Formats: sequence, C-alpha cells, structure tokens
Amino acid sequence: MLWTASQVMRKFSTSSVYYQNKLKLAIIGQSVFGQEVYSSLKKQGHKVVGVFTVPDKDGKADPLAVAAEKDGTPVFKFPRWRVKGNPIPEVVDTYKAVGADLNVMPFCSQFIPMNIIDHPKHGSIIYHPSILPLHRGASAINWTLIQGDRKAGFTVFWADDGLDTGPILLQRECAVEPNDTVDTLYNRFLFPEGIKAMVESVQLIADGKAPKVPQTEEGASYEGIQKKSNAKVNLSQPAEAIHNWIRGHDKVPGAWTLINGLPVTLYGSSMLGGSAPAGQALEIEGAPQPALVTKSGLVLYGSDGKALVVKNLQFDDGKMIPASKYFSSGDTSSVELTDEEKKMAEEIRNIWMGILSNVPAVEDTTDFFKCGAASMDVVRLVEEVKQKCAGVQLQNEDVYMATTFQDFIQMFVRKLRGEDQEEELVVDYATKEVNSMTLKMPHQCFINGKFEDAENGKSYNTINPTDGSVICKVSYASVGDVDRAVAAAKEAFDNGPWGRMNPRDRGSLLYKLADLMEEHQEELATIESIDSGAVYTLALKTHVGMSIQTFRYFAGWCDKIQGKTIPINQARPNRNLTFTKREPLGVCAIVIPWNYPLMMLAWKSAACLAAGNTLVLKPAQVTPLTALKFAEISVKAGIPKGVINILPGSGGMVGQRLSDHPDIRKLGFTGSTPIGKQIMKSCALSNLKKVSLELGGKSPLIIFSDCDMDKAVRMGMSSVFFNKGENCIAAGRLFVEESIHDEYINRVVEEIKKMKIGDPLDRSTDHGPQNHKAHLDKLLEYCEVGLKEGATLVYGGRQVDRPGFFMEPTVFTNVEDHMFIAKEESFGPVMVVSKFPDGDVDGVLRRANDTEYGLASGVFTRDINKAMHVSERLEAGTVFINTYNKTDVASPFGGFKQSGFGKDLGEDALLEYLKTKAVTVEY
Repeated sequence: MLWTASQVMRKFSTSSVYYQNKLKLAIIGQSVFGQEVYSSLKKQGHKVVGVFTVPDKDGKADPLAVAAEKDGTPVFKFPRWRVKGNPIPEVVDTYKAVGADLNVMPFCSQFIPMNIIDHPKHGSIIYHPSILPLHRGASAINWTLIQGDRKAGFTVFWADDGLDTGPILLQRECAVEPNDTVDTLYNRFLFPEGIKAMVESVQLIADGKAPKVPQTEEGASYEGIQKKSNAKVNLSQPAEAIHNWIRGHDKVPGAWTLINGLPVTLYGSSMLGGSAPAGQALEIEGAPQPALVTKSGLVLYGSDGKALVVKNLQFDDGKMIPASKYFSSGDTSSVELTDEEKKMAEEIRNIWMGILSNVPAVEDTTDFFKCGAASMDVVRLVEEVKQKCAGVQLQNEDVYMATTFQDFIQMFVRKLRGEDQEEELVVDYATKEVNSMTLKMPHQCFINGKFEDAENGKSYNTINPTDGSVICKVSYASVGDVDRAVAAAKEAFDNGPWGRMNPRDRGSLLYKLADLMEEHQEELATIESIDSGAVYTLALKTHVGMSIQTFRYFAGWCDKIQGKTIPINQARPNRNLTFTKREPLGVCAIVIPWNYPLMMLAWKSAACLAAGNTLVLKPAQVTPLTALKFAEISVKAGIPKGVINILPGSGGMVGQRLSDHPDIRKLGFTGSTPIGKQIMKSCALSNLKKVSLELGGKSPLIIFSDCDMDKAVRMGMSSVFFNKGENCIAAGRLFVEESIHDEYINRVVEEIKKMKIGDPLDRSTDHGPQNHKAHLDKLLEYCEVGLKEGATLVYGGRQVDRPGFFMEPTVFTNVEDHMFIAKEESFGPVMVVSKFPDGDVDGVLRRANDTEYGLASGVFTRDINKAMHVSERLEAGTVFINTYNKTDVASPFGGFKQSGFGKDLGEDALLEYLKTKAVTVEY
C-alpha cells in the first residue's frame, strides 16, 4: 500500500503541525492540484477568503470550485481578468473586496493583472514545475524530459511582471529516472511534494521567514507550448534523444512519425538494454535503419546504433494498438510436419471423418463443433487418437482449445514432440530461518509464469517492522515490466487456455489453488507476520485463513455466472428472443494496500479470476512477499501462464502505468482517497477503464447507555486495535453516551494495560509493530496534533521503548467535532472518543454522519428498535449492530461517499469483473 502509505504520510506532514500565525488567503487557479493545496491550507488553519477559478465547462465545475463551494468558501468564476490588456474594473473590485493577505496560485491558466498580483499585503506566490530559471513557460515538465535533464523539480516563486522570473521562495528537486514520463514525474514527485511545498511556503510567509532570492539569468531558458504540428520525431539523432522526445510528448500532443506515408503517434518509450529481440523489419521515414516489430514492441534505432522500444502506436483515426501487433496478418507459429507426422495427420483426418459423418470431406479449416460434434464426440476423438498414437498426452480440453482440424494437428504434433510442456518453474528464493521453519520466499517480478528481475535491474529492501532489519531485496518493477506483464495477460486472455476454459474447470483450478494455500498456510502466515508486522495468530486465522475461504467461495461461482431472458415487444409477424450474457472484461489491474497484504489480494483476485479475467497485480511496496509466494503457489495449482502477474514496486511508477495502460479494462484499488481520485482521472483519460475503489474511512461507533457494557468494551477495543489499528473499517471515532462515558473509558484503559506488546511471532502477543517506520512517525504526529488541539490523552500516544516500529495503544477523550483527530483517519491504534448527551439519538447521528467518508459504522444497544433506526440513518456501506469487524466472504464490502464505490466479496464483487451483453434473435 505504498500509494496509501505515502499519501497518508504526506497528508500529515502538511497538516499535522499547527502554527500560531495564520493568513487570509485568496486561491487563484484550478485543477485537482489547486484543490489539494486549498484543502491542505484550510487544514493548517489559514482562512481562505475567496477562491478565483475558471468557469464551469460543459456544466461541470473545476475540482477546486467543487471543494470550495462545498465548504461554503466564496467562489468566483471569471472567464477573464482583463480585456485588451486592461484589467476589468468589476473583476478587480470583486477581488479586492475579499481582503486577502496573500494570493496563492497553485496552477493558473489565466492572465492575472499586476494590480491583482501586487494588491495583498504579502503579494502573490506561484507554483512552477521546473527548477527555475530553467524551463520557464507552460510546458516545463515536457521540456525537462525532452532536454534529457537528469534532475526535475519545482519552484515556488514571488510573482512579478515578468514571465516566471520573480524571486524564488522555495525549490525542490528529484532525480529523473531513465524511463520517466510526464505522468510518472508528476505523480511521484511534482504533485505530492508540490502540495507540501505550497503549504510550507505560505507558513514561511505567515511567520515572516520567507526568502526572496532573485533569479539569475545564467542557464535560463524559455520554451513554448508544444503542438502536434511540431512534435514530429527526428529519427536521425541518438537513441536517447529520440526516447526523450517521445516520452516528453507522451500525453499531449504525442510524438509522431510517418510509417508507410501515414502519421503514427508513438507512446510508451523505454531504452533497450542489450540486443534487440527477433522481429519483422519495418521501414520508417527518416530512420537510419529499419525498425523491428517484436514481441516487446517497436524497436527504433538511433544514429548512434543504440535502440529504444515503443510500446503503443496510435493512428489518425484514434485507434491505439500494441506496437507488437503492427503486423497482424499471417500465422507464423505453425510447425512444419515430418513425413511420419504427415502420415499420422492423415490417420487422424480419417478419425474426424468417422465422427463427422455428415461432412463430405474434412478440410484444414473444418471446425469440429460447427459440424455438429457434441461432448461424447470429444471423448471419442480423444480416445481414438490416443489408441492410434500411444503415449501422447491428450485431454478433452485440448479439443475445445483447437477446434479446427489444422489447429488440432498443430496441437497434436507439439504434444507428440513434447514442445507443449510447461517449463519447470525456476525460483531464486530468499531463505530465512524463522518461526521454526525455513522460509523460501520468491523476490522477483512474476511475469508470464516466470520469476525474473526487473527490466532495469533495480531492487529495494523490504523491512521487518519487528526490529527494522532487512528481510531481503525485492525487484523494483519498471514501466517496461508493466507493459510486458499486461501483454502476457492479454495474450493469456485472448489466445491462451484460460479464455477458452470450461467455467467448471476454471473453478476446479481455483479450488486447487485454495487447497495449496491451505497446505502452505503456516509459511504464508509467517511471511505475512515478518513482512507486515501482523500478529502470527491473527495472520493465520484472518490474513491467510480468510484468503483461503475467499478463493473457495469464488471457485464455487465459476459455473453459476448466468444471464437471463427478457420478454420484449415483438413486431408482428416476427418473433423475438432477447437474452443477456455475463462476460469477462479482459485484462484487469489490481492495486492492493499493506495492511492485509494476502487477504486484499484474495478479495479482489478471486472474484477477478472466477469471472474469467486475467490480471496484473501490484502489491504494496512495503509488503510484497506473500503476493510473490502466492504467485509460486498459483503455478503449482496449474493456473496457466500469463493469467496472474505480480509486480512489486512503487505506486507512482507501476500503479500509474497500470492506470494509463490502454489494454487494461478494469482497475480495482484499495488505498487512500486522494490516490483513488488520481486513479479515476487516469483511467478515464486513458481508455475509460472500469474502476472500483475502496478508499479511506472514519467509521463512527455509537455506544448507548443501554448496551451490554462487557461486550461494548471488548468489541469497542477490537474495533480500534484489531490488526494494530491498521484496518480500513476501524472505528475512527467512538461516540459514548454521557452517563456511561467515564465508566467505559476506565474499563477500556484497564483492558489495554493487560495487552501484551511484542514479537508478532510470539503466540501470546496481542499487539505487534506498525507496518513501517513512516507510518509510525505519522501516528506519533497525529497524537501530537490531538494534544495541541486540546483533546485529553488518557493513555498511550508514544512509541514503545524497544527496537522496531511499536506504538502504544492510545486513547483520546474530550474530542470535539472540529478537531483534526475527529475528522481524519489515523489508520493506527488510536481510540478517539467523544461523549454525547443522554437520549440525543438524532444529534449523535448528525455528528456520526458529518464526514466525507462512509466505509463502516457500528452501534451498541439492547434496544433493537433503536438499533434498526440508527442502522437506517448511518451513511456507511456496512453497519455492525452489537458486534464489529465481522466480515464474511459472502457479504459485500465497500463504502459510500469518498470511501469509494464498488464492492469486494459476495456476488456483488463478481459483477465488478463482468460485463453484460444483450443478444436479440428474430426467429
């Protein structure tokens, strides 16, 4: 869950430190970036007196306007600020009336007059996505890549009457990776760090500490906006320059060249390491030598003889294809038959003739089933061929996968030669003696049925949170690895056995997969424990145990996916039949978090596979090991190659490429709300992928005075401290009726003191370490904020004095509705308690629903009428009554509002991975 972890960490780094000095701000700009800067500044306690943004487009407001209007902040939507170079008086007067101390311009596409820029006491600050004075102008990120800069970054500067020439307030920089694109740079660094920097800059101004460093003209550059007309690739230059040009134009406007006289846009460039794979030559205008269409994509050569690979091509009509599919005609995969094999083929032709007695002749293109063959004929064909050719391993399923005579012969000959046998899985294990066993852990990317290093050779350390030690190195997947994994998944879906497999057989494979997971459950639980910090007993029962249950549940659904018949009006004298079919979507991407690494994999993957899809899964960067062990087990279960692909690595690179990839039809994500929004945007802009999102939560738990106190204490603690509080449905806020509040808190604290904090592999441990160091630091900051705002720290709030990332279970009381800890999720062992007046049911419901989240909720009361009334009014996807955390594989799980949409588990989850086709027949 690196995306979620890093996003949460960023959130607290910009919102958890409260300062004394605050400003009245005018936000001038637009976009999601502007929205996030606005929200972060408000959380810091600054007063936004006005938001000035662009008018609605096609009836839809800009995200900044949406957020501000929701908060009740004054919003002004001026189409322009000046006419013929002169400020519009009415606009200027409206702006001045808000009385801002400072203009903050996170991203602004409008020209703002200087009398607006200079009007506030502190002037105006602007965000620019380059290290000024380099790359002044509107396409700074693009030119950073086009020029091949080794460093990227951004500048917050004081606006003046020049063009990005004002004094510098703050700058940040990052390394440019060899295959970075505009999107990966923006999402990895420029967006999240830029938000933090804008907030930091405002606070420096408020505190009187903001520098004004004049820009030097040495090294200054200005580049204009690129257009399609001047984005043609110059192929007569070194390969790296070509690569930089393509990736610098990767979204807009798109670098292009002429192939066979027609313009073709190139997307997804990466440098080719080593020799080029075999392929078919393709002449391209202006290229120093012919390109190659290979399985990896289109290989282009530079003037220096080095090469790059382009993954996707787009034609003038908008159609985009994998570059590897440029030559789509002709079957080059057939094998030449020997004379002996030709004789066998004729004998098999006679067997076909004997079965298909209604066919005058069996041609190469004759289709076994289109000629009327049934299931008994399949058995007969298989048995007759095996009788004629002793030793050949032939199964009924083989006939369904090779239905024409020529395909059947090709399949038969390959089996006869032994060419069809799967290669034995080679695993370079990382081994460790832990928990009285030898752990054997795969640590490489899993692509197309093989474990292999990342394309760029990079790796990273995965850390044991119990003591901070390195478990092993894990491959750090690149964009190229994503493209190869997606290509493998697409091939498996389009042409592999998985896509043609009988649903019942598919279910049998998933049952076998569940059985093998059960055989390996102790090993999986141990890996989960050392990689995520989960207490071993909980990992065994929940992390692994529920994963096994999930695969068994969805295995049973495989042959029960049904459509329906629909009566329609019949235009006489015609008769019509309409029916629907549920079909798989194709290649699906799954991005999972770090709190339940294996269980989140199971919740999404089991439904995805049961529906007949193939998948590419990105585990959280900090917890990749159980996912890779699962990949190994899937091979043993007989899941065909390419169906499951696992890519450890960063969300900003791997996750972003999955969101953008044109061959992925669905993305399922569990993580933070801000990243969920970014995923939705990327999925929409790329190819309108179907999306399901399980996002943040601040789940309310209401405890009435007529509850079963023993149960409410026990389950209330579980609602917060289960899995160290790293639980998406954790009760983020408890509302306790006033007459029992003090007793309830005393009972909770007594029970916390009995909890054993320690090694998660110790069977008597109740509370293990937090998942990773950054998360622990964020939780400690969260507690500091609670104290500074005036909440009462009853217990905990500190790191445990021992090695590792341990935190004390924590209890806050006297938490008021406006406080940060009342509104924001901790995702840790922090109980946030507010009291409510006796009998005020409607009042506590209003407070419980006063959140943008709606994942889960709970109520404890002996009054069933009250319980049902409260459950109907709570705005959450799950409501627990006199219990908590009771999820089941058959019950749908998902949230409302900004907790996302779509469901995991139950039949509803299956529908997330299916599409409905309507068929109408006239007869």
